[in-house]
Amino acid sequence: MKKWVFVAMCAALVACKNEEAGSASVNTDAKAEEKAATAFKNEDQKASYAIGLRMGEGFARDLGEIDLEMYYKGVQDGFKGSAPRLTPEEVVATMQALQARKMEEQQQAMAKAADENKTASEAFLAQNKARKEVTTTASGLQYEVIKKGSGEVPDADDKVNVHYHGTLPDGTVFDSSVERGEPISFAVNGVIKGWTEALQLMHVGDKWKLYIPADLAYGARGAGPKIGPNQALVFDVELLGVEKVN
Repeated sequence: MKKWVFVAMCAALVACKNEEAGSASVNTDAKAEEKAATAFKNEDQKASYAIGLRMGEGFARDLGEIDLEMYYKGVQDGFKGSAPRLTPEEVVATMQALQARKMEEQQQAMAKAADENKTASEAFLAQNKARKEVTTTASGLQYEVIKKGSGEVPDADDKVNVHYHGTLPDGTVFDSSVERGEPISFAVNGVIKGWTEALQLMHVGDKWKLYIPADLAYGARGAGPKIGPNQALVFDVELLGVEKVN
């Protein structure tokens, strides 16, 4: 039973975002020679290598402190049914201690990122606010009118159809219907506060650039791998249509 706990943890460690095949490859003569010299006798050997490769990549990313020599010994003992060098109780305690340590490290990293993002975002918004093209609302939302429309203005309960391009203040793109080539529809009151406020000020045909403080976006929790805690966001938003909800 304990062996399956160990296997499950290994699987969790190597779980990651889908990456394009070959993204980690290194095109050097040495790598090419090494690959050519690798002779797989059968499919089982190839599968074994593939499993080890993915686990190694996962360990390098998420568990860099692992001792490979002891890891190999653990795999061999578990696979061969040899007498384990830790009691079941020690295995559980060790795994729990590792999990606690990694969680503490993640929390510290999040706290550091939150402080750094808060300082950088506040400085960015303060500087941006001074530009004459920018309007700042009572909530702290900033917007810049790129193109004026004359169509309908949505209410909080309406649905809208928009094109948008979202970036961090440094220009890093985190989401974009423009890049996907397809606008999106959603409820005005079903998105972040900064969007909900801005959309109710826009006319169909308007294109605005929004500068959204973290407390009107995803706050201290962030969102996904690209939007960190306390991160200000920038959006180009074009309001294409409104669907009234009775």
